[in-house]
Amino acid sequence: MKSNSGTILGLTLLAGLLTMAPASAEDAPQSCDVPAYLLTSESGLPKVTDAVKGGHSLDILVVGSRSSTINTSDGSAYPGRLQASLREKLPSVTVNLSVDLQVKKTAEEVAPGLGKLVEGKKPTLVIWQTGTVDAMRSVDPDDFRGAVDVGVAALQNAGVDVVLMNLQYSPRTETMISVPPYLDNMRVVAQQHDVPLFDRFAIMRHWNDSGDFDLFSASHGIELAKRVHDCLGRALSKFVIDAARLDPAQQN
Repeated sequence: MKSNSGTILGLTLLAGLLTMAPASAEDAPQSCDVPAYLLTSESGLPKVTDAVKGGHSLDILVVGSRSSTINTSDGSAYPGRLQASLREKLPSVTVNLSVDLQVKKTAEEVAPGLGKLVEGKKPTLVIWQTGTVDAMRSVDPDDFRGAVDVGVAALQNAGVDVVLMNLQYSPRTETMISVPPYLDNMRVVAQQHDVPLFDRFAIMRHWNDSGDFDLFSASHGIELAKRVHDCLGRALSKFVIDAARLDPAQQN
């Protein structure tokens, strides 16, 4: 891919989406509903199921990048919102969540350390957010698929459930990078290993297209970031509960 200053700027926006100056009130979304088909997975989370039904704690590790957090320390990023939503929906379950940031690392750079990482933290579930840095660096899609395959295999061999999370959606970068190969390869790996794929890209594109959020404007701010992260966290909690075949009502 040809590199230029405009492309680098757009890719930086993709990696650090929604982390700029204060947003105006007109940015407030009408809703952040997600179509059911985007929160449905044929793959399950048996370890999560066993932990919840067995009365054990649900320990979650999010392995992510810069977009796993925003410029706050109040739990407003999507992992914090995921934990809060799971605690609300599963009140009888102790939900612990930690984040391991792999800043500016490709899947190939992250994958070799995943086995050791979970050996130390011993989570029930690992949510691996990947693909953004690979797209930014124009990593060969086949090499990307191979790295994700290795990483998921290592996690499964370590005895944990896995959810893959793909890239953010940003209309500002659509003409700058070719995202579909990375999305497609993540879907292939998820299917091969029978792990759920949280399609963050499609969900955020739906919100943008429906007018819930304007993800094109360059004037995104921290309040808008909080709303998007809150919506992502709540959508992800529903995704996890449904993939684990849990009934929140039974936990009350």
